[in-house]
Amino acid sequence: MTAVAEPFVHPALFYRDEQEYLAGTLPFVRAGLESGEPVAVAVPGENLRLIEAGLGPDAAAVRLLDMRQAGRNPGRIIPGVLRAFADVQPDGRRVRIIGEPVWAGRTPSEYPACVQHEALINEAFRGREVTILCPYDARRLDERILADARTTHPVVIPVGATEGEHSLAYAPEHAVARYNEPLPVVPDALSFAFEARTLSQARHIATAEGARLGLAGTRLQDLALVVAELTTNSVVHGGGAGVLRVWAEDGRVLCEVWDAGSLDDPLAGRRPADRDQRGGRGLLLVNLVTDLVRVHTGEEGTTVRCWFTC
Repeated sequence: MTAVAEPFVHPALFYRDEQEYLAGTLPFVRAGLESGEPVAVAVPGENLRLIEAGLGPDAAAVRLLDMRQAGRNPGRIIPGVLRAFADVQPDGRRVRIIGEPVWAGRTPSEYPACVQHEALINEAFRGREVTILCPYDARRLDERILADARTTHPVVIPVGATEGEHSLAYAPEHAVARYNEPLPVVPDALSFAFEARTLSQARHIATAEGARLGLAGTRLQDLALVVAELTTNSVVHGGGAGVLRVWAEDGRVLCEVWDAGSLDDPLAGRRPADRDQRGGRGLLLVNLVTDLVRVHTGEEGTTVRCWFTC
């Protein structure tokens, strides 16, 4: 039997400076435009400006997004950036995207979610006519991060190369499992055990504490939405009860919900909702409105922790 090549292509591009960055990205974009493929570029603002300037007038034909804003929460990137672009394109046309979710300055809290995101792209786009090129700054990112890139990408374009090579370390499911790590211990925090009868009380307690800690306006509304979705999900799918915690840390307000359930689908919350879908939008909404979401699931239950910038 002849092997059929996977239509989804997901290379990592290693670069060390602006010249190598442009040498790896501009031909990629122009090849897509010349082939009539829809092209999007979602990279940190400083790199976005480099690509936009390098493309000149061709930049008008490309969807340009600052990943520092659009992808601050890595859990938002698949549904809110990649699928949001790819899913609205005409059927039968290959889609081409540059996505740079990992950059120097990503916090230790954000990084595990970045690796899981890169690993899950492979499943989210399996079988689709899509190419997603992911640049990695080999000069500023440490070797552990580059090693993770080799695990989450089937193809790697080494520094200074123009062609990719198969990654012998490719094992995205191992990356998802490895970074399903217990979250740091919560400091002194408001804690409330809830059940079905006290869902409304949990939401009011959380918003009152969030306001006391500095959230206001839309951010406080987002906290109320997230708490409502997570606590309801715990009651419906996580054993009927759970524990809510809210606290402040490094100028941000955090909330988490723990329940005794198990989250078996790593892509939960990362799929866009179908137009006619009823329910099942809770984790997706959580990813779309928060600055960061981390999840740990295991034999002791599932914890979902969310960050909100004041």
